[in-house]
Amino acid sequence: MHKLMIITASTREGRKGPIVARWIEAEARKDADWEVVTVDLKELNLPMLDEPEHPRLRHYRHDHTRAWSEQVDTADAFIVVTPEYNFSAPPALVNALDYLFVEWQYKPMGFVSYGGVSGGTRAVQMIKQIVTSLKIVPMVEAVGIPFFSQFIDGEGRFAANQQTESGAHGMLAELKKWTSPLKAMRAPHER
Repeated sequence: MHKLMIITASTREGRKGPIVARWIEAEARKDADWEVVTVDLKELNLPMLDEPEHPRLRHYRHDHTRAWSEQVDTADAFIVVTPEYNFSAPPALVNALDYLFVEWQYKPMGFVSYGGVSGGTRAVQMIKQIVTSLKIVPMVEAVGIPFFSQFIDGEGRFAANQQTESGAHGMLAELKKWTSPLKAMRAPHER
């Protein structure tokens, strides 16, 4: 079994990220090979990066950093659920990525993005530049949800269409393919 962490990136009031995250979480839980855990960056509430030393050294001085390090370290794969802010990624996501270095390495990451006409794809393109510098392997297969509000029903649930479900299944399959080989790559370096 592999641990899949689903990260909700939006932290603003009125956000819809948790609705989309619950949907992809339910999809992931259909596969018994995944132990699914969720992290909502709003609840995590990391301050702006406040560690004095580079994260590659893992000399963390703050409890919030040590707790975040432990969560990320135990994960084998990630899905980021993100909106697009001004053609870019949410600052809370960039900050959460910047906090750590070794803990992210040699793990695959999938993306579920949502927004207007672009479906959040520009945010994902920006995030991919950051995650590759952390030695995370970003999946090509992703879920982009344009005009996402049309998929949220009156009870606040995400109702995926066939294309969105197909995209989720393809991304989850790719994450699964990459997880074991990457786990083997990092095994000699794990504590």
